[in-house]
Amino acid sequence: MDKKDKKDEIILQQLEVIQSLTEHNLRRMGTDFWGAPLAPEPPAQPGAPRPAGPPEAPRGKAQAAGEAAQAEEAPPPPEKLEDLQKELDSYIGLAAVKKEVRNLIDLVKVHQLREKNGLPVADLSLHMVFSGSPGTGKTTIARLMARIFHALGILSKGQLVEVDRAGLVAGYVGQTALKTKKAVEKALGGVLFIDEAYALNGSSGNDFGQEAIDTILKAMEDHRDDLVVIAAGYNDLMDRFIHSNPGLESRFNRFLHFEDYSPEELLAIFQMRCNKGCYELEEPAAGLVRDFLREENRDPESFGNARGVRNVFERILVCQASRLAGQDTVTREDLMTLTAADVLSAQGRAPQGEEAPPDGGAP
Repeated sequence: MDKKDKKDEIILQQLEVIQSLTEHNLRRMGTDFWGAPLAPEPPAQPGAPRPAGPPEAPRGKAQAAGEAAQAEEAPPPPEKLEDLQKELDSYIGLAAVKKEVRNLIDLVKVHQLREKNGLPVADLSLHMVFSGSPGTGKTTIARLMARIFHALGILSKGQLVEVDRAGLVAGYVGQTALKTKKAVEKALGGVLFIDEAYALNGSSGNDFGQEAIDTILKAMEDHRDDLVVIAAGYNDLMDRFIHSNPGLESRFNRFLHFEDYSPEELLAIFQMRCNKGCYELEEPAAGLVRDFLREENRDPESFGNARGVRNVFERILVCQASRLAGQDTVTREDLMTLTAADVLSAQGRAPQGEEAPPDGGAP
């Protein structure tokens, strides 16, 4: 071998080493950035023959991102039904709703047992109507139902997709069907929760809400084995909405009514918020909070039940913060305590001994 051939051989060996190192570094970059390493391959030896076939191309960012997205879309494993039932029991109030949910779980279990034993079964429709005032737990129970159906094997994923009229209806012919189909596709394997569903019934003849309703009805038929639709809203409006369309009447045959919370239940919700936030109510403050909630909840629809409790809680926290800001020192116990003065301030009332002066009088 002459010098030129020897030099060419050395150059080829060096190029192979550089190529091998480059591929190795690209693999490491893919692992570092996207967390999905490829199978390791042995280091190439200079002059060693290359494997047969074309070399494996390094993964690009798009491919790695796609694989990561697929991993994220993988449904979580079903939860234990016993744990979900305990969670249901832990919710404040909702006695009638809890009973209906338990009855539905039992119905599904027996339905599945009959199927396993080769016995005839009727079509099981799980689409539901939730009616009640705002803040009574409709969305919370819908989310739990999705997880329960996943645990029972009825739904493959168990997610909840929440939409309203704006999420389904577009402003031009043909766009509403596409928009609604996208929402349905996102909900496949879980629950499509339509809040204020009666708003889909437009008052004008050219309203596109009916197109959304027709698209949903078709999806309920086409995906009956892996989609549950829950329509929610105010009592009377939901009743008129369901009975306005024969297709809706035939598919929604389960009705769960959510009662307004009692003053004692509202106080229990307030106490639950305190516990979660590491706050404690002074003993005199608890009675004041109950009276405050009863006063605010004279109109449950405008107050918003549990939502109204959250608003009251936050108003009291603002008053506590104003009180603590005026103190020279603030202890850990101070930060955790909600006093009667905080509650009275949130109501716009002065604590005892600090009555506001009469109109026109000097403080």
